[in-house]
Amino acid sequence: MTCVAALSGISAIARESIPDTIAERTVACAACHGKEGRATSEGFFPRIAGKPADYLYSQLINFRDGRRHYLPMTYMVDHLSDAYLREMATYFSTLRLPYPLPQAVAASRAQLQRGQRLVMKGDMTINVPACIACHGEKLTGVAPSTPGLVGLPRDYLNAQFGSWRNKARRTVAPDCMAKIIARLSPEDIAAATAWLASQTVPTDSAPATSLPGKRPMSCGSISQGRAGQP
Repeated sequence: MTCVAALSGISAIARESIPDTIAERTVACAACHGKEGRATSEGFFPRIAGKPADYLYSQLINFRDGRRHYLPMTYMVDHLSDAYLREMATYFSTLRLPYPLPQAVAASRAQLQRGQRLVMKGDMTINVPACIACHGEKLTGVAPSTPGLVGLPRDYLNAQFGSWRNKARRTVAPDCMAKIIARLSPEDIAAATAWLASQTVPTDSAPATSLPGKRPMSCGSISQGRAGQP
């Protein structure tokens, strides 16, 4: 048997033994985001398991179309269709997996109190609404388009806040997050991320199905996430 024939046989066996499912086709995502997209409590990579489908879809679109910049992500998705990105987003949104314990954060009591105030109540003296007004009372997100903020590494949160502040991350207009973060000082950002990263994720970590009140501002990412739905 020639080497070519042997390799062909191995390839055929591999094709037969590996099911052609979305779970298998997204295994590469685990290299950064962790097994089944669950990630860890540390690092620069977010958990994607259980995030709202429209949010995941809109972020994949943003990486592909240049509104978010991270070369490995762009390389992974720049040749994929809207329909395939929607399939990926839907798959990860259905995963309900336990979260790791929150990380220990180096922050003073005053810093954590400031962070809690910004997240839970906002600060109208600088025209910043509470995070819970859009991200849900439990901060686990709101289906189908708004992500949760708990269970994310502080390094990742800091990186994303910094990207918005420096205009390296954006979404379709109106870009509500860019407007909010422009009103926050570096000290406020550090306080908010410290408090968020130190919180235990609720046992029921599923995104809320609705908000108790009206959103404090319009966000283009909401309509973007709904685009392309069957």
